[in-house]
Amino acid sequence: MSADGAVRGRALDRIWVRFGLSIAATVLVTIGILGACVFAFAEWQYRSFYRTLPSMVQQELDTLNDLGMEDGPRAVEIYGQYWKGDLLFGEKWSLVIGLVVCLPIGLFVGFWVSRIVTLPLASMAEAAQRVALGDFSVRAEPGRTGGEMVEMVRDFNHMTDALESLERERRATAAAVSHELRTPLAVLRARLHAVCDGVIAADEREFRGLLAEVEHLGRLVDDLHTLSVAEAGRLSLHCTEGDLVQLVQDTLQGFAQRIADHGIDLQARIAVDALPVRMDRDRMRQALSNLVENVLRHAVNGAWLEVALDATPQEAVLSVSDDGPGLPEDMRQNPFRRFQKSLDRGGAAGGGGSGLGLSIVHMLVTLQGGTVAADTSVRGGTRFTIRLPRG
Repeated sequence: MSADGAVRGRALDRIWVRFGLSIAATVLVTIGILGACVFAFAEWQYRSFYRTLPSMVQQELDTLNDLGMEDGPRAVEIYGQYWKGDLLFGEKWSLVIGLVVCLPIGLFVGFWVSRIVTLPLASMAEAAQRVALGDFSVRAEPGRTGGEMVEMVRDFNHMTDALESLERERRATAAAVSHELRTPLAVLRARLHAVCDGVIAADEREFRGLLAEVEHLGRLVDDLHTLSVAEAGRLSLHCTEGDLVQLVQDTLQGFAQRIADHGIDLQARIAVDALPVRMDRDRMRQALSNLVENVLRHAVNGAWLEVALDATPQEAVLSVSDDGPGLPEDMRQNPFRRFQKSLDRGGAAGGGGSGLGLSIVHMLVTLQGGTVAADTSVRGGTRFTIRLPRG
């Protein structure tokens, strides 16, 4: 298709262009019907008048018509002598009959065109009312129109899809939060009752167990607060030029004892001596810490943890790999969805995590202009790769 043809095609997709053409076509058809009715009534009047004429006058009038003198003085004289009634009265009747015939046809066609054009709007209005009542399963119908109307209905349905997805996520989040809060609260309640009743001795070991449950609740609340503040657009980032190599080394030094206690072989593969990156140091440390914590909780049956840092002219590449069981099947499509550890793998698999660590990593990295992805490590476990722009 040529460029001019494409432009004309796009112009015809405009709803106001198609609506205007439809109305113009309706008007032209109505005018044509009116003209046909007037002509038919005039012809019927002439034939009725012609049959009332004497045969000699009929022949004379035919001769005048053949000679093109149907409006001449003699023709006017014949009409004046033999025509019964007012000539203008017949013309008026022809217009009245034409209007009587054309009016319902024009109204029908006009309403039909309007109905076709506005059907998607009516469908969207009805769907919007049901969405306002909480029914996110409804979708608008595009009807038989094309162009802008189809695009508008498609965008409306995409919006409804997003609302339905958000509602499902909201319900899942509410269920997951209640699940996460219920378990440690139930443990605390039961053990505190046991301590008060003298069933369990109030010794240091018991207090440490209770403190661990309280810390788990605190981590969950902190993680939820971080995510909610970020979603509200109020998470403050203080991005400055910093050395990513030094940040990685400091973070791993803080985990050194815990990694050793788990019997995990840590390999830090840092390919550069220094890597200046504009970042929020505290938030990047939090993201890396969450990835290491994820290995300590969910890949404890493995014995290997690798933290690699490399760089290209455009970006810094930080990866955390393990040789654990890898991502379960239901997490591979979206490993950063909330509460997947809690809901999909159960409390035992959760290892004390809130199920929000990976979501927070994704959020923190994205807010700093980077990306994070998950795939399979060289030893069959999981590898998380963070990419941050340089400069």
